[in-house]
Amino acid sequence: MRSLTEARQTLGAVVLAIAIAGSAVLAGQQRPVERPGDADVARAMDLVKIDPNLASVRTIKSLKWKTSGEPNVQRNPSIPSWLQWLVDFFRWVDQSARLLVWVTVVALALMLIAYIVRIAEARATGGSVVTSGAPTHVRDLDIRPESLPADIGSTARGLWDRGEHRAALSLLYRGLLSRLVHVHRVPIRDSSTEGDCLSMAARHLAPRKQDYTVLLVRVWQRFVYGGEHVEAATVYGLCHDFASALDRERTHQAATSGTV
Repeated sequence: MRSLTEARQTLGAVVLAIAIAGSAVLAGQQRPVERPGDADVARAMDLVKIDPNLASVRTIKSLKWKTSGEPNVQRNPSIPSWLQWLVDFFRWVDQSARLLVWVTVVALALMLIAYIVRIAEARATGGSVVTSGAPTHVRDLDIRPESLPADIGSTARGLWDRGEHRAALSLLYRGLLSRLVHVHRVPIRDSSTEGDCLSMAARHLAPRKQDYTVLLVRVWQRFVYGGEHVEAATVYGLCHDFASALDRERTHQAATSGTV
């Protein structure tokens, strides 16, 4: 619509100029023609230059997104804005490739360090490694390896000797659940009962380890739920056999050879 209006204005200006020229010719027949001076010619040229419809070059202003510090770059008007943005993005990625590589290397290094720290902590707690998706609690009992002492049997015996019988048996039972989950990969869930743990342990443990697990769970149930008295000799046996029955074989063998 704008171009059609401009064409009409230009055509009107041409018609007006022809009419003025015709009038001048007619007037010239009646009186002598006066030649315009240099000032008149210059003034006419200035009027032509400032006329936007007659100018040879036209300036069009448009708005675009611009970041701070971005140099003025001549854009190709034939390229869509979204395509130009995509080109600029890949250009930025190419210019920042070295920085991105270093950031990736640092992130991988941090992940490796975290994994090594977890392995070291796991070996300090009996060789257990927390697996993805493993529960942190079983019926309000914290079974995370980092929440347990390095020597569960010795610590539990110390608690029992100080008269903290429930704390001692609770530590043994928590340690049992933690070893079953994180060492022997028994699929115990946070809602598993003692019976569920025994049933699943029977399918994953060797006979000797299974016998120890059954004894510890039965002692725990009689003391906590039945309120029965537990002989100190029974608790001492559970504390003494904890590492050999539930820790990794190589960990227990190394500890045994170091004490000989």
